[in-house]
Amino acid sequence: AGGWARDGGCDWRLIAAIARHESRFNPKAQASSGARGLMQVMPATARLYKVSPERLFDPETSIRLANRILIDIYAALKLPASTSTKDKMSITLACYNGGIGHVTDARKLARKHGENDRSWPVVVKYLELLADPVYYGDAVVRHGRFRGSKETREFVEDVMRSYAEYCKKTS
Repeated sequence: AGGWARDGGCDWRLIAAIARHESRFNPKAQASSGARGLMQVMPATARLYKVSPERLFDPETSIRLANRILIDIYAALKLPASTSTKDKMSITLACYNGGIGHVTDARKLARKHGENDRSWPVVVKYLELLADPVYYGDAVVRHGRFRGSKETREFVEDVMRSYAEYCKKTS
């Protein structure tokens, strides 16, 4: 089902693509931001899921938690069935990396400006605009300025590229 398994879990190739980007498969990776483990989950996010931040260095815990986070993000987005699989995956990955709040703000701005809020190229354009006070000061924006659009765009592009390569090799 294009990144999402029938049992509600993520395709292992998508998880592998995220782990490759986030930690280069190093279960002991720790970012200056505080993100930890294979999947680079933030300790505060782990606590929301009742997972001790120390357990983020355990590969199985990191993978299971990232899978749960991705499923929850995807469900929260409520993207219509008519949305392409690539757009669904890209927008979900952007939320994983940059936060669902900023992505939701970008989608609200897209709708306000008459654009397709289910198109990744449109959403990333508005994520980039959220660094501009004209846009992050808009009444529909709830999460303020976003300075991480370049990192989020590169994350999505890299993960999607790796995922496509893994799919070719295992199909």
